[in-house]
Amino acid sequence: MSNTAVELTRQEREAELDLDQLKQLVGLVDYDEERDPFPVTGWDAIVFVVGNATQTAHYYQSAWGMELVGYSGPEHGNRDHKAFVLKSGSIRFVVKGAVSPDSPLIAHHTAHGDGVVDISLEVPDVDKCIARAKAAGATVLQEPETVSDEHGSVRTAAIATYGETRHTLVQRVNVAGDGSVYTGVYLPGYVARSSAFVKREGAPKRLFQALDHIVGNVELGKMDEWVGFYNRVMGFVNMAEFVGDDIATEYSALMSKVVANGNHRVKFPLNEPAIAKKKSQIDEYLEFYTGPGAQHLALATNDILRTVDELRTEDVEFLDTPDAYYDDPEMRARIGQVRVPIEELKKRKILVDRDEDGYLLQIFTKPLGDRPTVFFEIIERHGSLGFGKGNFKALFESIEREQDKRGNL
Repeated sequence: MSNTAVELTRQEREAELDLDQLKQLVGLVDYDEERDPFPVTGWDAIVFVVGNATQTAHYYQSAWGMELVGYSGPEHGNRDHKAFVLKSGSIRFVVKGAVSPDSPLIAHHTAHGDGVVDISLEVPDVDKCIARAKAAGATVLQEPETVSDEHGSVRTAAIATYGETRHTLVQRVNVAGDGSVYTGVYLPGYVARSSAFVKREGAPKRLFQALDHIVGNVELGKMDEWVGFYNRVMGFVNMAEFVGDDIATEYSALMSKVVANGNHRVKFPLNEPAIAKKKSQIDEYLEFYTGPGAQHLALATNDILRTVDELRTEDVEFLDTPDAYYDDPEMRARIGQVRVPIEELKKRKILVDRDEDGYLLQIFTKPLGDRPTVFFEIIERHGSLGFGKGNFKALFESIEREQDKRGNL
């Protein structure tokens, strides 16, 4: 198969990113989109259902440095819920909270708490993708439809994935067949909205530039089924596999496989629990989310030290890493030289891993909400296309310490 050069998405251009930067941030690769039966350009939006969207939108602005750009609510005819659109770099979050007592969002939130309901993907041809999905046996939740406003037209459809998570497929380019591009802030039904919130003096323009990957947790015995779904339905390729001692501690274990779309913009590690002495982080998630769902989002930055320092200033809590991790001579020898002294990473509890392609720096927050479910990862890549395999044991032991404090280990 001949490869064609990957191009920037509209969101990446608006964020003033460039291809070389994207290749470092998230490991983009060239591929032939024309021969892909289910071409995915990249991420469109990550849609959260939360208990209070008004307050959550403020939190993502004040703590995470995101910018409020759009809104839908009762003032504009949406009687069911409020939805706020936030951006950072090429990432778009949409947070939704019920307004109507009859809103289906209430039942979803009662069952799952705050979490990701929709991982929306940008595609060049919704109808082509849905035809492929149907032929491959996927569950179509919404047939293709075109919605329009004064900014143009958008074509959307949706398919089901693990648990109650869905993939809405969004086509904003050439919906009318005349090469036009939808120019609205998000989708028809949303209006542009800004915020009076002012960042602290000296705060950076943004704390993260792109979305690297989203991890999905599924039930015991279901990982291969969902890997097969992404292979068969969406044409994703297998990137990595972690089993056995790779991904186990003395007390708990899990298994993980990673699938990615053709250009590697969209990457999905899929985890399932493994039998062990005690309850794994996957078991805990499945219990408190009451089923499969998106466990964490990895946010890519080109300056993880600054990002972590800024987030800690805003009282974002991260998992702890013992000093022994950084003082281990074997670890230091394996890692070699990285762009900052190990002592600076140790001070901030940032993990580091190296593979045959390069190295990466990463750190994980504690759960963001009341339930021990969704959390974020901050990642800075330097050539590495991996997911921090060398850090798995240290990470999981850190998670276990937090589980033990919660009484869930």
